[in-house]
Amino acid sequence: MPLARSLPDATVVITGASSGIGAATAHALARHGSGLVLAARTEPALREVARRCRELGGRTLVVPTDVTDPVAVQRLAAYAATEFGRIDAWVNNAAVGSVGLFEEVPVAEFRRVVEVNLLGVAHGIRAALPHLSAAGGGVVVNNASVLAEVAMPYQSAYNAAKHGIRGLADTVRQELRVTGREAISVCTVLPATIDTPFFRHAANHSGRQLMPPPPLYPPEVVAETVIRLLRRPRREAYAGGAARLIGLQWRLAPALAERLLAWYTRRTQFGPSIGWDRSGNVFQPGAEGQPAGGWHGRRRQLVRVGAAFGLAAGTAVGAVAAMTRRTRSTR
Repeated sequence: MPLARSLPDATVVITGASSGIGAATAHALARHGSGLVLAARTEPALREVARRCRELGGRTLVVPTDVTDPVAVQRLAAYAATEFGRIDAWVNNAAVGSVGLFEEVPVAEFRRVVEVNLLGVAHGIRAALPHLSAAGGGVVVNNASVLAEVAMPYQSAYNAAKHGIRGLADTVRQELRVTGREAISVCTVLPATIDTPFFRHAANHSGRQLMPPPPLYPPEVVAETVIRLLRRPRREAYAGGAARLIGLQWRLAPALAERLLAWYTRRTQFGPSIGWDRSGNVFQPGAEGQPAGGWHGRRRQLVRVGAAFGLAAGTAVGAVAAMTRRTRSTR
């Protein structure tokens, strides 16, 4: 079911709202006049996002929150409901990353990435459900990344957590259905690589400069996808054409896709400079309140790389078709 109210009358909680996709989503909803409850660890950045949202016509409430703390997330929900009267939608967006070979990522960092990216979503859903029921229904949107469906090297903790979000969302959706709470929708967004500060803030144990693998899409692409899901909920929605192509290839020819993405990521995720070993924002917040990451040069590679992925997907389709024909001919 969609939102019980129109966007101008809706109250939306957004975690990870201090930069990137969260900030872009807040700006987009503000243009519709929504009531916005902005949560993240960095209060100054949240206040900058809130200031811009008010300029765009939104109503805002800033609630600094660490999503790994279930008590704090419950407090966020209670505060939102008290100040605005109800909660109509909840967007789970908070995420951190640690880049490096699996065995070289510190155990504490691996744990923290899973706690933020997966358990943070679980805490958010748990806090949101009773308030959405009290409001007569609503929508939960989980930002899971295309890495919830596919995998790329050097991001083991991120991949694992995002795959977990997808499974969690599917399970909660089933439970809502069998318990008669179908007025609440649970949606999963699968974005391609997005031009946000993520790669500047991620922990880095690769020894090389981190770069986002092109093609890149502006964060507003994901924000508009979130708004579409609030209006017309679906189980899952891709954001960015490359995500759809990669997902298609992974489903049709997973072994080929696995090899292609490993080869591609190794050559595009690292720059020419040395990358100093760091923990980034995994433990310490560091957002600036800006949606974009400033990777505009990589956006210009979108068409060329998108064509490469399209060719690869076509190759996968052809391979599957050929295998099907061979199987039929031997029967």
